[in-house]
Amino acid sequence: MVVTPAFVRVSTPPAVPAGLPSDLLRRRPDVRRSERQLAAATARIGVATAELFPKFWFNGLGGFQSLKTSNLISPGSEFYNFGPSVQWRLLEYPRIRAQIRAQTAQEEEMLAQFEKTVLTSLEDVENALVTYAKEKERYRALTESVAASRRALELANLVYTSGVGEFLNVLVAERALYQSEDALAESQGTVSVNLVALYKALGGGWESGEETE
Repeated sequence: MVVTPAFVRVSTPPAVPAGLPSDLLRRRPDVRRSERQLAAATARIGVATAELFPKFWFNGLGGFQSLKTSNLISPGSEFYNFGPSVQWRLLEYPRIRAQIRAQTAQEEEMLAQFEKTVLTSLEDVENALVTYAKEKERYRALTESVAASRRALELANLVYTSGVGEFLNVLVAERALYQSEDALAESQGTVSVNLVALYKALGGGWESGEETE
């Protein structure tokens, strides 16, 4: 009896390019949300600060007026009224300054939250890269182990069919091959899971927007 070695399909995991740009993290939903919250808080400071300054308008009014309807629309009935208007909330300065301080405190809070979100995203990417790299190296080693086990089974079959070996050696080699293939299949699944985690940590992979388009 000759045991035919099984073959499993081996696919090479994609290689992660070195020097990933940090701008990729801006595609993450949590980073984008925190960035928008910080921008909104900063804008509210500007709106509150603008209330400290006077506002100017230039108003104009024109028309016709007359005591008699017969000469209502005539050159002598025309009137014009133009003039500037100023609004300055001087008496509300204490309240406006309190609003500015409150908005500034909220902006500082949003800034701290944004920094925390960025640091968390960097940690997620680093952990995902390390996990993916380790499993990818294990996958490579298991691929070599499967190839070696397959070669050992072929040699055991050859020795057995030549009449100088025992069939037990063939069974042992076959068992070793199956164990190696099972470990390789498991590692391949783990590599896929880790790759998905890396894509998620990067906010959609390592391709830039131009490359994706």
